[in-house]
Amino acid sequence: MIDVQHATVTGPLELPRRRLAEFWQAYRKNRRGVWGLGALLFLIAAALLSLFLPASFTHTGAVADILQPPNWRHWLGTDELGRDVLALVATGARTSLLIGITASLISVIVGTVIGVSAGYYGGWIDEILMRITDIFLVLPWLVLMLTLAALLGPSLFNIIVVIGLTGWTGTARIVRSQTLSIKERPFVERSVALGAGDLYIIWHHILPNVFSLIFANTVLVIAVTILSETSLSFLGMGDPLRVSWGSMLYHAFDSGAAALGAHWYLLPPGICVVVAVMAFTFVGQALDEVLNPRVKRS
Repeated sequence: MIDVQHATVTGPLELPRRRLAEFWQAYRKNRRGVWGLGALLFLIAAALLSLFLPASFTHTGAVADILQPPNWRHWLGTDELGRDVLALVATGARTSLLIGITASLISVIVGTVIGVSAGYYGGWIDEILMRITDIFLVLPWLVLMLTLAALLGPSLFNIIVVIGLTGWTGTARIVRSQTLSIKERPFVERSVALGAGDLYIIWHHILPNVFSLIFANTVLVIAVTILSETSLSFLGMGDPLRVSWGSMLYHAFDSGAAALGAHWYLLPPGICVVVAVMAFTFVGQALDEVLNPRVKRS
């Protein structure tokens, strides 16, 4: 007989909450992961706050405000047009994070499709897809991006497409390796014996088992993507109508800020790039250790 008074009713959200709590308990033990998450939240907050900055912070100022050092009006000084550097850094965070996240999603989707297809089907499909991957790996990464950016033209959409279509090779190789292992497991062989189709097996067995690996790898790819956008913008191939950390560095060097000793103009965007790349890298490594028990810290 069931004791109704002491029976516990488990709601539909109980299991997800419990898993989330267990995940956080494991994640917060990784100090680098916690530091990276805190840094990311700070950068995201800065990017969101930039949406509410008044126009007076970013418009072209008077001649007297050009390349002024930090003061009570401009905490990080001004640029060669008299604009507030702090406002530019916050606005650049929005652009850099937007490009980093969206381009990474493209890279991960392309890499996942190629990796799963190559690993699951094998044979000539695997051979062709891996040779294409090898070609992209052999080509100089920066030269390839610069060439495609020059052909497509400098715009936000084109930058996202260029970075997304040139950064998928690592994901493809990782996903292929995991797929080769999963497709040999008993539950996949059982589904094949029961007559399950390829799409059903990939969607219900392969992808759920590689999702944690893809998720952790996506965060790591974002770090590389932000660095790629910074490189393109610093070399003058970024969107001229948008402020990013890379475009700030480009204009800083172009205006002679280094020769003039305007370190307040050079250092903030460079520091933000380093912090963002390190933060995404630490979070990605922490997620890999939490979601993949076989990964051990060195």
